[in-house]
Amino acid sequence: MPAGVFTDKKIKPSTDEIQHSMGASLPIWQVLVANIRETYPVLEDFKFMYGKNYGWALRFRIKGKLLVNLYPNRDCFTAQVNLSPDAVERALGMDLGCHAHEAIANAHPYPEGRWVFIPVDSAADRQDILLLLALRVETRL
Repeated sequence: MPAGVFTDKKIKPSTDEIQHSMGASLPIWQVLVANIRETYPVLEDFKFMYGKNYGWALRFRIKGKLLVNLYPNRDCFTAQVNLSPDAVERALGMDLGCHAHEAIANAHPYPEGRWVFIPVDSAADRQDILLLLALRVETRL
């Protein structure tokens, strides 16, 4: 299953299409985006990421390094947080919800860490993403 719902590189979705796709999860997206903008010195863009298995995402970077990608999906969205091996170990010990814990545990381990794709459809999931972003920044983005 793709990370996002908009997987055609040739068709950049409109703001209305993005908002409509997320349905009731749109306010969660909006608050998360506002939290990221207020907390971190980010550059952001809406970009087609990594091919059709991922699709269009709102990308946030700090000094050129990825902080998080947010992929609009149907009635939810997916947050991609890349964690170093140290951050993975620490995250697994955190009090996170089932979506975050499952995503971290099931992410493929690479020498540089894991690309973690977390489905977000609740305020609790949003809070987990904020905790993981703080961990990511603390462990050297």
